[in-house]
Amino acid sequence: MSIILAIESSCDDTSAAVLQNDRILSNIVASQKVHEQYGGVVPELASRAHQQNIIPVVDAAIKTAGISKKDLDAIAFTRGPGLLGSLLVGVSFAKSFSQALGIPIIDVNHLHAHVLSHFIKENDESVVPKFPFICLLVSGGHTQIILLRDYFDMEILGSTIDDAAGEAVDKAAKIMNLGYPGGPHIDRLAKDGNPQAFKFATPQIKDYDYSFSGIKTSFLYFLRDNLAENPNFIEENKNDLCASIQHCIVSFLLKKLHKAMKDTGVKQVAIAGGVSANSYLRSQLEEMGRKNRWDVFIPKFQFCTDNAAMVGIAAYFKYLNKDFSDISLPPYTRM
Repeated sequence: MSIILAIESSCDDTSAAVLQNDRILSNIVASQKVHEQYGGVVPELASRAHQQNIIPVVDAAIKTAGISKKDLDAIAFTRGPGLLGSLLVGVSFAKSFSQALGIPIIDVNHLHAHVLSHFIKENDESVVPKFPFICLLVSGGHTQIILLRDYFDMEILGSTIDDAAGEAVDKAAKIMNLGYPGGPHIDRLAKDGNPQAFKFATPQIKDYDYSFSGIKTSFLYFLRDNLAENPNFIEENKNDLCASIQHCIVSFLLKKLHKAMKDTGVKQVAIAGGVSANSYLRSQLEEMGRKNRWDVFIPKFQFCTDNAAMVGIAAYFKYLNKDFSDISLPPYTRM
């Protein structure tokens, strides 16, 4: 049996979780509101907020789990990718705490953790995917289609060649002045809109790769032209605009995913990452799964956005292999 404390600090959420084997005991997340007024994450402010949050968040995770720090067998941390200043806070704390307790550390790739979040168990009835399965990872600056043959045997079938889906959604929200983060605003407003109201250009990219820069440009020019004729165009069509750009992005995501599923013959599919919280993406994937008789795995909302529980589950499988980290390992900003 293992009890692992996991720490996530790659961007603007400070999180700590405790897992007993693959069972989650606690998962505490402190979000940072300071970035809203700037329309995006300010790295320096993020790292300062992590410094303020890290100790109380870890303390809350340990107390909520009902354990003592002396019960811990290892400490896991997100090594990257992410913001360097933010990562340094979590990495430095994990190293110091492990040295004080005399227990090993386990470094975790942030994207790897998102994909393996499907293996977190909350109870004995929790259902997890079986290998092989394909996962659509839509997280912040990353969009990838990944074939998983094992916990550590992953093949990237397709990836974005420029912007990610999450960046396209946030950019659309920013153009319409909806606030930050843009994804939840677009998701909410789109529920009362017509997804077929407006059409936007979709890039023709070969194989399973993506490109979202053209979609962003098409949306921007569409609004520019219509605002020239009607300055109130956005306000008068806000719901339809949100529904239409959301439909464009989600349809593009699922078109490539469908091709990958058909070409590989895999019958289990999953989504992961912050954009997997989008209600339209979730419903459309479920519908596609029913039509094709696939087993579909969609994470709970608490495991979509950045959280330490996903870091803990990735670390658990590394713990089983005794794949511990050296104290000298630095964080990294890119894969």
